[in-house]
Amino acid sequence: MVNLLKYEKKLYKNGINLIAGVDEVGRGPLVGPVVASAVILPKNYELEGLTDSKKLSEKKRNEFYNILKKDAIAIGIGVVDASVIDEINIYEASRQAMIKAINDLKLKPEHILVDAMPLNLDIPSTSIIHGDALSLSIAAASVIAKVTRDAMMYELDKKYPEYGFAKHKGYPTKKHLENLRKYGVLDNYRFTYRPIRDLIDSKDVKER
Repeated sequence: MVNLLKYEKKLYKNGINLIAGVDEVGRGPLVGPVVASAVILPKNYELEGLTDSKKLSEKKRNEFYNILKKDAIAIGIGVVDASVIDEINIYEASRQAMIKAINDLKLKPEHILVDAMPLNLDIPSTSIIHGDALSLSIAAASVIAKVTRDAMMYELDKKYPEYGFAKHKGYPTKKHLENLRKYGVLDNYRFTYRPIRDLIDSKDVKER
């Protein structure tokens, strides 16, 4: 079994207690923002079953989200919209969302554990490949970010139910692409993403 506090405990031993786990969601969707979260958990905090949000059911994610909102010392959220993603690319937008999430924390962390992406900050940080499955702090951030972004997709679904955002969350499923051809591209789509570019170039999409 993976020890999800391995990275945290190494830092605790060095007297570092305010550790922020940072992760983002929403690189792959065709629509909406990329959302990042930074989470500072209490020292030696444990939450059985918490792991990478992609490995959890929606029901389980929502349960963990509510527990973390209550138990975490601090939670920060960073959102970068589709128009900015189109301007600066998704990699840079993900980095910006993470920095926004860290700056949104009510306490300044002493160390940052981040999933995969190196961040240039004035706070020491450790970049961990597959960090959301290896560090409890990053797993917590992945759950907070995912539930936050999904809530945005549910709001969009209320506005435009014909697109099916509640089901596919903006990812390029077959049904999503069919709905796009049928109903057209909305303003909050990512126009630099290939499926959207191809649809617009082929004129095989209705103008809204």
